[in-house]
Amino acid sequence: MRQAELPTTAQLVAAGLHLFGRDGFEAASTRAIAARAGTNISSIAYHFGGKEGLRIACADAVAAAIGQVAQTIPAYPAAIDREQARMILHRLLRRIVTFLVTPAASDAVGFLLREFAQPGSPVLDRLHATLVEPRHRALCRLWGAATGRRARTRASRCSRSSDRPPISGSRRRWCSGGWAGQAIRAARREQSSGGFSPIWTR
Repeated sequence: MRQAELPTTAQLVAAGLHLFGRDGFEAASTRAIAARAGTNISSIAYHFGGKEGLRIACADAVAAAIGQVAQTIPAYPAAIDREQARMILHRLLRRIVTFLVTPAASDAVGFLLREFAQPGSPVLDRLHATLVEPRHRALCRLWGAATGRRARTRASRCSRSSDRPPISGSRRRWCSGGWAGQAIRAARREQSSGGFSPIWTR
């Protein structure tokens, strides 16, 4: 389906992903977003309550897209042996990386990278609630089965030494979804070198 054939809300989300990712949330104007979406500026407030609401809708769109790719995670992986766990994790990361390196996902990746670099971004909280947290326990069990090591908790994963600056609440919550960060890093490596090596296989 061409962008011109999409519903207005979908056009606005697509425009938001592109411009928020390219220019950053503050710099992307509602006028530019509406123009790219081919609609009037008032439609942003009508459909999303404003620019901030559109930002959250963009986060939901990214979470939904990655969530579809991540459907291979079993709900109760406790009985899975090491080789099965490695295979599932490899397949999961491969699916996410394959999604992230496609041209269709370039705006989503740009949006994620911008938001990750933005202190206090509400998008990180939203992604944690809708994408990371529902899968976190299963991923920890899979990680433990694949590596033979107990998966670290959120507190230990995001622990810091006393001489380092405090970690924001949003960034701490995003830490529990380190698998998503690894997928983005792996996507970058694959784009630059064609190599793909998840860390549990090294």
